[in-house]
Amino acid sequence: MGFKSGIKSDPSGILKSWIPGTDCCTWQGVTCLFDDKRVTSLYLSGNPENPKSFFSGTISPSLSKIKNLDGFYLLNLKNISGPFPGFLFKLPKLQFIYIENNQLSGRIPENIGNLTRLDVLSLTGNRFTGTIPSSVGGLTHLTQLQLGNNSLTGTIPATIARLKNLTYLSLEGNQFSGAIPDFFSSFTDLGILRLSRNKFSGKIPASISTLAPKLRYLELGHNQLSGKIPDFLGKFRALDTLDLSSNRFSGTVPASFKNLTKIFNLNLANNLLVDPFPEMNVKGIESLDLSNNMFHLNQIPKWVTSSPIIFSLKLARCGIKMKLDDWKPAETYFYDFIDLSGNEISGSAVGLVNSTEYLVGFWGSGNKLKFDFERLKFGERFKYLDLSHNLVFGKVPKSVAGLEKLNVSYNHLCGEIPKTKFPASAFVGNDCLCGAPLQPCKKA
Repeated sequence: MGFKSGIKSDPSGILKSWIPGTDCCTWQGVTCLFDDKRVTSLYLSGNPENPKSFFSGTISPSLSKIKNLDGFYLLNLKNISGPFPGFLFKLPKLQFIYIENNQLSGRIPENIGNLTRLDVLSLTGNRFTGTIPSSVGGLTHLTQLQLGNNSLTGTIPATIARLKNLTYLSLEGNQFSGAIPDFFSSFTDLGILRLSRNKFSGKIPASISTLAPKLRYLELGHNQLSGKIPDFLGKFRALDTLDLSSNRFSGTVPASFKNLTKIFNLNLANNLLVDPFPEMNVKGIESLDLSNNMFHLNQIPKWVTSSPIIFSLKLARCGIKMKLDDWKPAETYFYDFIDLSGNEISGSAVGLVNSTEYLVGFWGSGNKLKFDFERLKFGERFKYLDLSHNLVFGKVPKSVAGLEKLNVSYNHLCGEIPKTKFPASAFVGNDCLCGAPLQPCKKA
C-alpha cells in the first residue's frame, strides 16, 4: 500500500484491485508463493496501445520490506519518475529487474555490481545519464543486460567481459562512443547483440567472429563504423537479423554472405559499398534494405523475387534498370514497405501496388514510371505514397485524402485536385493540375 500511495495517477485502474484488508496475493500484478503466501514478484505493465494505461508518480521505498521479492517488473508505465530505486539493494533474493519504458533518470548507481544474484537487469527506455559503472562486471550471473534507449555516454567498460553467461546484450539508442571493445570471445552463449544508434567508431572487432555458432541478431546500424565488412560474418549460420546500416563501410559485400541461409532481415543501407553484390542462398527474406550505396544491381535480385514471404523491400538508388510490369515476385500480398526510388525503373506500379493487402508505403520517386494514377487502389493501411519526378498521368483520385503523406510533384497529372490536407509542394510541376492548394481552376 506504500507503493500505491506513491502513484499519483492510475487512469486505467491497474491498481484498483489493491484494496486494504483483502488478500494481496489476489491483487493484479502480485505473485505469491502458494505455501506461505509470501509476495515473490511484482509485475505491473501498461499497454502501449492504450494511452490511458500508464502511471504517474514515484517508486516507494516501502517495497524494501518485501524480503522474498525475486522479480520486479515495471513495464510501459510511461510516467514513473525518479532515480534508480535504491531499495532494490535491500532485497536479498532479487534476480530479475525489468524497469522498462518509464522516465527514471539520473545515473546508474556506482555500486550496481553489489546485486550479485541478478539474472536480468533491464533499464531499457528510460532517461538514465552518465556512464555504465565498471562494477557491472560483478553481476556474473547475468544472462541479460539491457540498457538501450537511454542517454548513457562514454565507452563500454571492459569489465562487461566478465559476464560470461550473457545471452542478450543491448546498449542501443544511447550516446556511447569510441571503439566497440574486442572482448566478445568471453561470451559463448550470446544470441542477441544490439549496439545500434550510438557513436561507435573504428572497425568491427575481430572477436565478434567467435559468436558465430549462436548469434541470431547483430545490430550495429547508425554508428560511425568504417572499414570493410568482415568476411567472417558469412560464418554466422544462425543469423536472423544483420543491421550494418548508416555507417561508413566500404568495399564489396563478402562473397561469404551466400552462406547466410537463415537470414530474414538484412540492412546494409547508407554506406559506401560497391559491386558486385553476392548471390544469396536464402530460403526467404522478410526485409531487405540495400539503399544508398554504390551498387548497380540492374535487376531486383532473383533470391528476392522468389522469396515466399517478404514484408519490406528497400532498394533506393541501387542502379536498377527494368520495367516494373516485368517483375513477377512469388509473393506480393504481405508487402508493407516498398522503396524503389532513384532508379531507372519504367512501366506501371499499378499491378504491384494493387496486389498487396498490407501495403503501408510505396516510394518510387525519380524513376520513369508511366501509368494512369486513377488506377491505383489504396488499402486500409496505406499511408505514404511518393511518385514525384516520374511520367504518371491522369487525374488525382479522391482516395488520396486518406493518406498521411503524398508527393506526386513533377509528373503529367491534370484536372482539379480533390480536397486534401497536403501542401502545394505535393502537386507542383504537373501539366495542368488546378484547385487548392494550387491556383483555382478556370471556369469553362
